[in-house]
Amino acid sequence: MTKSKALLLINLGTPDTPSYWSVFKYLNQFLMDRRVLDYPYLLRFFLVKFIICPFRSLSSSKIYKKLWDKDIGSPLLHNTKKLSEEIQNLLPDCDVSFAMRYQKPSIENELNKLLLKNPDELIIFPLFPHYASSSSGSAINEVLRILDKKWSIPEVRFISQFYNNEDFLEAWVDKAKNFDLESYDKIIFSYHGLPLSHVDKIHIDSLCYENDCESGMKESNKYCYKATTYETTRLLAKKLNIDSSKYIVSYQSRLSKKWLEPFSDEVLEDLAKSGKENVLVFSPAFTADCLETIIEIGDEYKEIFIKSGGKKLDLVPSLNYSDKWANAIIKIINKED
Repeated sequence: MTKSKALLLINLGTPDTPSYWSVFKYLNQFLMDRRVLDYPYLLRFFLVKFIICPFRSLSSSKIYKKLWDKDIGSPLLHNTKKLSEEIQNLLPDCDVSFAMRYQKPSIENELNKLLLKNPDELIIFPLFPHYASSSSGSAINEVLRILDKKWSIPEVRFISQFYNNEDFLEAWVDKAKNFDLESYDKIIFSYHGLPLSHVDKIHIDSLCYENDCESGMKESNKYCYKATTYETTRLLAKKLNIDSSKYIVSYQSRLSKKWLEPFSDEVLEDLAKSGKENVLVFSPAFTADCLETIIEIGDEYKEIFIKSGGKKLDLVPSLNYSDKWANAIIKIINKED
């Protein structure tokens, strides 16, 4: 008898609407996650409930209103839903669903629906190429919390990271075909930032900066976010024939100076001031276009670059629900069998 399978794709999340209270609700759930804001509970509660959410929700709601599409709503939600549908079409014998770690559709609701069909195997696929406790780790932890309440649990597989997977990389190469790489003065590989404290926790007896994680992968840093982002960059640059002198790895979306450096906005400003006029940006940490790509890079960082003397900043679109990406996911889960 053929083994029945269920696949749950998980993305980060989005407010239900760009309104103040929807954004407040989203930020509250996101920041109260101990894997995101790793402060003691009482301190985290005070900061989130009384300082961060009340003030940041106002500015963030304005940004989400710029992001929101009148036809599709949240781009992240739309792109993830379409990806799920694409994979379901390609895998008719597998029950495919998607969820958001924060807000809707919730992991608990979607997981319960899949479990009602009594699959032999449940595959959990967080859509984050590089493991981080605040993204992949949080999604996996939430699934385990829900499964802990179940009497019957099927065989479960987690895809914790795929930063170096050949098919994932080829999906990005396919996206790059629409750009003349030689025409750009510099190419930026911009990844979502992480607090240094998060990265340091991966290294048991040392700090990240002491391990030379920019230089290559080894057994001790295979779950280090910084190491894996640099490895993705090296692999993509090799496939795209980009010389190491022509690209820079940087990190965006920081909340303080104690985050991974260099910061993407400062890199772009410095490049413009040094005479670099045309820049192309890849954002391989984001498999679906969202606020961080569409607004932060495509709008805010582009404005910084132009104001500082640059002429053109182009952004390579995320993988979204391309055929290459949908097929890459199928190959990834099949390779894990």
